[in-house]
Amino acid sequence: MPEPANISDSAVLVLGAGPAGLVLANLLCAAGVECVVLERRSRAHVQQRARAGFLSPRSVALLRAHGLDHGLARQGKTHDRCEFRSAAGRLELCYSELGTGDVHTVYPQQLLVTDLIAELERRGGQIRFDTEVSAIGDLDGPRPWVRVRAANGREQRCTARYVAGCDGARGIARGALPVRPAIRDHGITWLALLARAPSNTDSVVYGVHAAGFAGQMPRTPDVTRYYLQCDPRTDVDEWDAQRIWDELDRRLDADRYGPPTRGPIFERSLVRLRSEILDPIQYGRLFLAGDAATSISPSAAKGANLAIAEAGILAQALGAAVRTGDDSALASYSEQCLPLIRQAQEFSHWMIELLHPPAPDDPEAAYQRVLRRARLHSLTTSAHHRHHFAENYVGI
Repeated sequence: MPEPANISDSAVLVLGAGPAGLVLANLLCAAGVECVVLERRSRAHVQQRARAGFLSPRSVALLRAHGLDHGLARQGKTHDRCEFRSAAGRLELCYSELGTGDVHTVYPQQLLVTDLIAELERRGGQIRFDTEVSAIGDLDGPRPWVRVRAANGREQRCTARYVAGCDGARGIARGALPVRPAIRDHGITWLALLARAPSNTDSVVYGVHAAGFAGQMPRTPDVTRYYLQCDPRTDVDEWDAQRIWDELDRRLDADRYGPPTRGPIFERSLVRLRSEILDPIQYGRLFLAGDAATSISPSAAKGANLAIAEAGILAQALGAAVRTGDDSALASYSEQCLPLIRQAQEFSHWMIELLHPPAPDDPEAAYQRVLRRARLHSLTTSAHHRHHFAENYVGI
């Protein structure tokens, strides 16, 4: 089969139009570095895809410093408290009064992505939706290439000086990296829900219940994110609205603290908790960021924030390499990012162990339940532990 025509040549090819790819592309455009973003999904799909909603101070500062915070400045809401509900009672933590005093900003990821796409277009950046990358090669040569397939089936070939893999945990970029990830399958599945109903509390609520974890997170004034731990073999269709609300009432202790405000549930999906760490996150002229660089559970709201931090580091390094030929920062890209990834992974793992009961058939279940009670007790009684929690919860 003949090679498809080489129709595009740029300084940087960015695979994926999530937060990592779009922040990176915007920063490169602002620095005068030519780049093209390739996204396999449609624009409508990307702009409606609901994901994370809690931005760290570091993420907000980076977006603000580079003029990417227009929607965030108008609609983002600061958020400074979470609570744990368990058989022992309720523990509320106001993290603006703990640790470094930093807070989250609530801004749904789909709104941020929409903003970033509009800004990239305003800056003259190129983004191609409905374009699937089917092959990638020559990553250790001077001009790596990718083969892309448009929605009409036509194949084309793009080359660049560098490739940024921001196409997710199952994207082609990670598969091209000759590195085996360190993997932890947590054996836990969440039913992820979005309800058109206001939260009945200003706090993020973590239900630490014997029947399984439940979570409640505000997104917008009239939309709330809920999570319910469920059997990994479950089918989304098994959970009708009545069953969902009844189980949320039970695990969030509605009798003591009031029931969640009910409303139409307009999105249901399953989230399987799986963590993966790669080292390094680069090979030749390929550099990974976002979920492509590390898979992390949503238990501590670190995924999007890691993506934005990595994009900022990578943009500076690529800018220096393209403009001046100095690739020293690119050579140390993994070394700069991996400490952030490891710290986020460690805290995420700690949260997973805290929030979820052991499996019923775990021979060490009784021991694990004791440890979980001990973790909550330590948070309740130790000011030092609360300060440490707040620093890790809000930061990276």
